[in-house]
Amino acid sequence: DVERRDPQGGLDAALNSVVKIFTVSSSPNYVLPWQKKPLRELTGSGFAIADRRILTNAHVVADHSYVMVRKHGSAVKFRAKVQAVGHECDLALLRVDDDDFWEGIEPLELGDIPFLQDSVATVGYPQGGDNICVTRGVVSRVEPVQYIHGGSHLIAIQIDAAVNPGNSGGPAMYNNTVVGVVFQNLSNAENVGYIIPVPVIKHFLSDVEERGRYIGFCGLGLVCQSTENKQLRDHLKMDSKKTGVLVSKVYPLTEVSNYIKKDDVLLAFDGVLIANDGSVTFRNRERISFVHLVTMKREGESAALRVLRDGKEINFNVKLAPVKPLVPNHQFERLPSYYIFAGLVFVPLTLPYLHEYGDDWYNASPRRLCDRTFSKMPKKPGEQFVIMSQVLIDDINAGYERLAELQVKQVNGEKIVNLQHLRRLVEGCKEPYIRFDLDDGRVIVLKYESAKEASLRILQNHRISSAVSTDL
Repeated sequence: DVERRDPQGGLDAALNSVVKIFTVSSSPNYVLPWQKKPLRELTGSGFAIADRRILTNAHVVADHSYVMVRKHGSAVKFRAKVQAVGHECDLALLRVDDDDFWEGIEPLELGDIPFLQDSVATVGYPQGGDNICVTRGVVSRVEPVQYIHGGSHLIAIQIDAAVNPGNSGGPAMYNNTVVGVVFQNLSNAENVGYIIPVPVIKHFLSDVEERGRYIGFCGLGLVCQSTENKQLRDHLKMDSKKTGVLVSKVYPLTEVSNYIKKDDVLLAFDGVLIANDGSVTFRNRERISFVHLVTMKREGESAALRVLRDGKEINFNVKLAPVKPLVPNHQFERLPSYYIFAGLVFVPLTLPYLHEYGDDWYNASPRRLCDRTFSKMPKKPGEQFVIMSQVLIDDINAGYERLAELQVKQVNGEKIVNLQHLRRLVEGCKEPYIRFDLDDGRVIVLKYESAKEASLRILQNHRISSAVSTDL
């Protein structure tokens, strides 16, 4: 017998592992938050890993109502359950309970980050056909990029292979092992795809295995500026042997805010020296943003920070945790929060709300809201950025219909913390009039008892079953 070689780098094993995923989903409607959008069907890819689990992308099963999977070479679909989802890292775990599904399935093993110019094979079910498809690409770059689905910045591998809708969730193979999960491409560019590397995958899996659910990726809660200008370094009392980045903003409600101050210079993270451009050494003559070291930490782990303050070096040990922004980047698997009073629709600002303005949402959405989405951090636990999204027109609110898409600052002179707080202030009003102060200085004043009576009429006219979302 001639020994059979596998010239395709483990593709035989991949073909016995990769599955096609069929998802029926229904996304929330942020314009009309009391209802959902119509059901839609989409397909993606996934592959089996140890312990009878299937790994895929979070965006393949986001807002799912029903999920089924089909093996390569089979005509039978099996019901799948979503075990865990990490939207920041765009990964999800599925389980199939039917034993028949697992006959002949070969779980794939995770490898490591491939080197530049390594050739990898991506396996999946891209649109344009129903059968499995294999494409090859070369690793051209390894660096943090924005994960489009969750809005986070994590390490990714760039390859020069076509990544099309349907490919998402399939494995990228090198030397019989998985080196990544296919997840997105670069718009307006040909044959530029990205795969989620193994360190991010293992971070996600260890969260689920050790804590029973996805926790998230850590952040420092700092905004840093490069110190490449010599005059800036002289001003900061950095001698020629010191390198680091200038702390320009410290987010409140973070552990690091107890130690780091604005105008500190962050010199090293866990003993790894940070260059003046914010990069650290990575593998063979490669460099990567020091943020990668932060995101690879687990929640509750400590990090050793070395800073320069007024020319003196100080060392801190800081416990890390995920940093939650004031305006959430995503709201999957949950309905939007809302509260309606006298036809005034109040909602917390979220990035998905701005996405309702279309593909060019950054330019099409209200500039005041868009700017604050990326600049504001919570100063109090549970704080939300509450806006009045629209006015359901009625005699009681006539004349106020143009005062929409504005932040609500106060109710009867009291600053609001979140939507639940606004609701309590409205429903607990003891004054004959209720006043809402908006962020541009304009106000809304209503006769309270008349407004309460009008609320029910307005809900009935617009076929809205409840004035308040279920989470409130």
